Amino acid sequence: MSLNYAIFRSEPIYTLKDLAQIGSHNKREKKAYNSNPDIKIENTKDNIELIPLEPKYVKGFYEKTLEYKKEHDERQKTERKDRKKTFNQMLNNSKNVVADELLFTATNDFFKNMNKEDVKKWANTCMEFVYQDLGYTKEQILHATVHMDEKTPHIHCVVIPLVKKFDRRTNSERYTISKKQYIRDKQHLSELQDKYHQRLKDNGYDLERGLKGSGVENLSVKEYKKITSNLEKELTKKENNLEKSINNLEEQLKSNKPIMFDKESVKVKKETLECMNQVIKDAKKIEEMQSKITNTFNSMKKFSETLSETHKENKSLNNELSNLHLRNKKLENQIEGLTETIDYLESIIKAIIEFIYKLFHNFNIPKYEEKEFRKEFHEHIPFKLYKEKNKDDFEL
Repeated sequence: MSLNYAIFRSEPIYTLKDLAQIGSHNKREKKAYNSNPDIKIENTKDNIELIPLEPKYVKGFYEKTLEYKKEHDERQKTERKDRKKTFNQMLNNSKNVVADELLFTATNDFFKNMNKEDVKKWANTCMEFVYQDLGYTKEQILHATVHMDEKTPHIHCVVIPLVKKFDRRTNSERYTISKKQYIRDKQHLSELQDKYHQRLKDNGYDLERGLKGSGVENLSVKEYKKITSNLEKELTKKENNLEKSINNLEEQLKSNKPIMFDKESVKVKKETLECMNQVIKDAKKIEEMQSKITNTFNSMKKFSETLSETHKENKSLNNELSNLHLRNKKLENQIEGLTETIDYLESIIKAIIEFIYKLFHNFNIPKYEEKEFRKEFHEHIPFKLYKEKNKDDFEL
């Protein structure tokens, strides 16, 4: 019998750029998905929105963290100039997460005979875990969706662990985003995975708990070979024991002279009977071992296939993220170049203005004519930013 595993993982999101990228994937906002072999775009309509989100991820994030931003901006008013940061700079440059992505799935066979309603019922059980075991509120969930358009159905649940905590430095409560408030460390994550598995079992789902601390998703070829080697050694040892028991039995049978009592019974020595029993016992161990090996390899294979899909998905996301970082860098360089050009043009405009004002002064132009000229001239200067930065130049 093949085993089905319950899978729950947590993936931290550290910047708003990463959040935007994950949002594009989860909401299927890219045309590239039309040609992605891992996504059946014709099935995307069957994806289940557990907690819908109309705007894009970053806009949704700002809406949920509005009070946090107000608090931050107010604090910056009294901050030293060299230590001031915008809300975005504070979020992106800190070591804390901006959000956390919770992923729920199981091995592929678990979903084989499920229809959409069955999957939704399983997904709602997973969301009960998010609310009741992890402790998140609905207001903290940015978006939750079930992808039905990939090989194995799975849930992407993006949460914002926004909390108010007491700050000793200011002796007051302040907003912060803290994943550790909900998942403290690896040990705590393991305990939560126990709770997740138990919740599924209590709701009638026949799933196994993943091997604790096994790190199956991170197995290298070397480690996989080690597991295989250990199983083979154990099997070889049991086969040797069986062969030894059979040899002992053969030796005993050579010296044993059975006496027929009736057609169904024979008389044998005690030692011979013990050897026969040992052969049966060792043979059963071999049979049990072979079953264990078959189940282990089948389970590892299925588990590996599911994780392989996730890794492939993560690799695709990382590639897209790298491309976005590269494009962003190019845009920053272009903006820097444009800024230098604007600064240069502004200096020319300022020189022209100063030159015109000197002409007004040197040629004693009447004030009302100077005023009309300056008004006409200022209205036609296209540099709005320059006007705002140099208001004194535009006083009539």
